[in-house]
Parts: sequence; structure tokens; C-alpha cells
Amino acid sequence: MNSTVDTSASEQLHAFRSHTCGALRDNNVGETVRLSGWVHRVRDHGGVLFIDLRDHYGVTQCVCDPDSPVFSEIEKVRSEWVIRIDGVVKARDEESRNDALPTGAVEIYIRDMEVHGAANELPLPVFGEPEYPEDIRLKYRFLDLRRETLHNNIMKRAEIISSMRRRMIEEGFFEFQTPILTASSPEGARDFLVPSRMHPGQFYALPQAPQQFKQLIMMAGFDRYFQIAPCFRDEDARADRSPGEFYQLDIEMSFVTQEDVFQAVEPVLRDLFVEFADGQAVTESFPRIPYKTSMEKYGNDKPDLRNPIEMENVTEHFAGSGFKIFAGMIEKDEEVRVWAIPAPTGGSRAFCDRMNSWAQDQGQPGLGYIFFKDGAGSGPVAKNIGAERTQAIADQLNLKDGDAVFFVCGKPKSFLDFAGQARVRVGDELGLSETEGFKFCWIVDFPMFEWNEDEKRVDFSHNPFSMPQGGLEALETQDPLTINAYQYDIVCNGVELSSGAIRNHKPEIMEKAFDIAGYDRQVLEDKFGGMLRALQYGAPPHGGIAPGVDRIVMLLCGEPNIREVTMFPMNQQAQDLLMSAPSDVSAAQLRELHIRLNLPKDE
Repeated sequence: MNSTVDTSASEQLHAFRSHTCGALRDNNVGETVRLSGWVHRVRDHGGVLFIDLRDHYGVTQCVCDPDSPVFSEIEKVRSEWVIRIDGVVKARDEESRNDALPTGAVEIYIRDMEVHGAANELPLPVFGEPEYPEDIRLKYRFLDLRRETLHNNIMKRAEIISSMRRRMIEEGFFEFQTPILTASSPEGARDFLVPSRMHPGQFYALPQAPQQFKQLIMMAGFDRYFQIAPCFRDEDARADRSPGEFYQLDIEMSFVTQEDVFQAVEPVLRDLFVEFADGQAVTESFPRIPYKTSMEKYGNDKPDLRNPIEMENVTEHFAGSGFKIFAGMIEKDEEVRVWAIPAPTGGSRAFCDRMNSWAQDQGQPGLGYIFFKDGAGSGPVAKNIGAERTQAIADQLNLKDGDAVFFVCGKPKSFLDFAGQARVRVGDELGLSETEGFKFCWIVDFPMFEWNEDEKRVDFSHNPFSMPQGGLEALETQDPLTINAYQYDIVCNGVELSSGAIRNHKPEIMEKAFDIAGYDRQVLEDKFGGMLRALQYGAPPHGGIAPGVDRIVMLLCGEPNIREVTMFPMNQQAQDLLMSAPSDVSAAQLRELHIRLNLPKDE
């Protein structure tokens, strides 16, 4: 519908808008303006209609009284209609000003209106952002994206990526794009395969990461590379990773040591977080924590350092003690350890019993404890090991009256995960963990190899293209399970942001490393032939890293779920409900690709 108000001012206006819905201020009072946007909400105050008009830039209050020539048309308008309005800017009364809005000092008195697009009844509301089922939100993602919080998250993501790109260029890096259609890799997660029409029976793969390409770029002599790279992995959904695809800030550098990589990447991430942290504290420098130390102190290799609790080995205080359960396990197996989880301020039986009950809910037999009061330790453990051993534990852990300590016993591999969870639980329950700020660290000295229990063989524990510490000599003379690699992770607030490594640039070391992991020369030729050939023609020492863009945005937006910072995510079943993907294809398409389906039969 289109009303006509013949004013010379409106005739001179742009077809859709003279200003955005976030632009008008006090200095615009008296002007005739034109806005276009979505009807955020409509309010009827005693016959006077108020419309909050919204576009990408903000919200402006518009007023229509019965004297307006378009009052009858405005009465028909509903939420999320797209309209154009013309009107005069007026100052709001002092009591009606809205300081929460940048445009809150003014309002527009509507004199003309045109409907650009009417909206059907909404499947989910935009105004107010109430909780709504995820399947509805994803199916109608274009509506969901109109909500203020999600809209702001996506815009913050764009600003973060723009800042990343600017900072990398300022650091002397060059942006190159790597192929999306490539070869399948035997390492890592499942590939997404793409059938080739021109080569029947053969398949491309979408890259799990640009790993080989970025190394080849270094071998081609380009020195410093980066890319905001899409990565594709056929994995199940997680809160911090979409099923299917994610983005990373992919980085590679030539003629660098591990320390050079740290010095290049650390200021980029630190300053990026300072820029977008909204005043929250950010680690000035990133501490380096060896993998083994991280596992022993925090129970995992991605510690949240906002929790000050550090676990310690207290096996010696239980060996041969009167606490027969632990003492017997220690005597029976030399690999058994007792780890202590200090609980400053947790020194009450009620709290200790609550933690013990929690442990049982996790499927554990319980959680031994000592709590300290009146200058001594209390509880069954203290009674059985005696005052001298109890005091030795208190001295080692610097515990005092009002504190407590919990114990786990066994082979560390079997209790690591539980011990790490208990540490987090204690820190949260006692209010010891900081809830704001960003604390980074580097995890370094990852094992090069690990024992594959299922296949009863040595396998790569991390990136197979990493340089082993000690080089070829270590591979030839050491037990593989004792060799560390020049591999490193960046962790922030308990979230692994990236993995990286100094690469193996010598073919003889690569061949030996793959041989130890059970891959013969033919596998190298078949799967990594391009890389192997490149190494034989003068490869520079090089290394890199790839911080995850989605996880960085999650942290900076304070969102626990990656779908809240991704424009068009899939659901947990790897389905795009908006575009109905994956979907069936026609028989003609399959014939063209020489593919016949062999679908599983319904149970």
C-alpha cells in the first residue's frame, strides 16, 4: 500500500531511505526523513501507534496518531513487515527519552508509509529473543539471525576476522588460498569425498586442513603464509565444533624455531583478545607448560588457568601407610600413583561429603579426603595414615585450617579425566575460579608417538609431519614412546584454540617416523607423494599453527555453543535444516558419476 503525501522534501529523498534506523540524533530534529526496515514491534497507546523500526544499524521509534494520513494503513502493520516510512524528526519529552538506544532522544512522526514486504505469522518471535527449539531456529535461520544477540555475534565474528587479517598483514604475512578439492588423507578424521565425473570411480576429498599445501608453499619459497581457511571433517557434532566444517587462522613460516612461531603468534592473539574482550583482563604473556606437567597438574592438556588449583603427586605419603586401600595398590603395581587435589577453604565435612557423593554419581567408588581444623587433619584418611603423614601432605600442599584435600589413586591414565573434572568441580564449588578474563598458555613437548591399544602398535599421537626432538638420531636410538616432538597447542580458558608444530623438513626423518608408526614407503608415495617429492628438492626448516576462528569467536562472545556464532550452522545430526541438506540426487546425476547406491537395509 502506498499513500501519497505531496511534499517537496519527500520527493527529493532516496527511494528507500535518507538515513538508517540507527543514525538519527538531536541534530536531526525538524528534518523530513525516510527510513526503511523491519517492524520490530507495534504498540497501541490509547489510539496513538508506536512502531519500533529496525534495520542492520539500529532501531528508531516512529509515532502515528489519528491525524496522520496513513493511520489506517499503519493499523494493519504487524511484526517483521518490511516498510518504508516518511516523517518529521521530533525530540522526545524528557521523561520519554530512552538512553539505552542511540536514537532514543528522538522519534519520527509518520506522514507517509509504503509496505515493501508483508510477513506471514512468524514461526518464532524476533522481539524479546525467548528460548526456542533449536530445530525451529535452524530451519528459519533467516529469522533467527534477525534477533539482536545472534545478529551482534555474527557482526562481532566479522570484525574479529577483519582484525585477524589486518594484524597478520602487519606482521609481514601474505594471504594465499589453497585448493578445496584435494586428495584423501589416511590421517585424522573422516574425509568428505567428492566423486569425479571425469575420472569414474575416483574421488576428491575436501581438505581437513590445508596442512600439506601450506608446507608446500614454504617449500616453494614464499616464507610467510596465512589464510582464513575452511576445513572439512566428517565428525560428530560437539559444542565447540560444527559437524562438517569450521574455519581456522592457518599460519606457516620458513626458517623459524618453535620460539619464533611463539613470538609471531602470541601478540596477534593477545592484542586481538584485548581489542574484543570488553575490558576483561587478558594474559600479558603466555606461560609454556610441558604436556606431561599439564596432565599431572590439571588432569588434561587444555587447562583453564582461571582455576588456581594444581594437583600434586603424594604417592610417597601413602606407600606403606595404614590406609590399606591405597597402600595395597601402590605395593602391587609400581605404576600406581596417588594424586592430591587441594581445596583451599573447603575444610568442612559437609563439603567433603558432597564431593564424595558427586564422585559416586560419576561412577567412581568415592573420593578420599582430609579436612583441616584445630591444627590437625580430620576424616578417615587422616586417621589411617597418622598425624605425621597428614602433616607432611599439608606441608607439601601448603594447606592450613579451613582447607581440605581430595585424593585419587590408580594408574594415572585411568583416572586423569576424573581427576581433572574433580579439580574443576572443587574450584567452581568453592568460588576459587575466576569467571571473567582470558588466560592463555602454550602446551609444549607433546609425545611424538603413542601406543595404539586397539591395534597393538605404535602410532602418531599428534601431527605426523612434526619434527621429533632429537631428529633422526632420536628415532633410531630411543624408545619411540619416550620421544617428544616440536608440537604445541594454544589453550585459553580451558579451550584448545590451536595446534601447531615445527615441521619435519627432511625426507629421511619423515620416512623413519612413518616406518615406526607402521607406514611403509609405498604408503608415503601413495598418500603423501607430493610432500615427499618436495622434501627432496631443498626444503627449508619451517613451522606453523592454526588457531580456530570459531572457538575464538565463541570465547569473545561468551557463547558456549558454536551454533551461536555461526551464520548458517548444521544441527547435531549434520543436517542443514534451512537448505534441506544432505538431500537425495536424481538417478541421472548418479549415472553421470557412475555411482550406484548400496543403502543399509532398515532394521
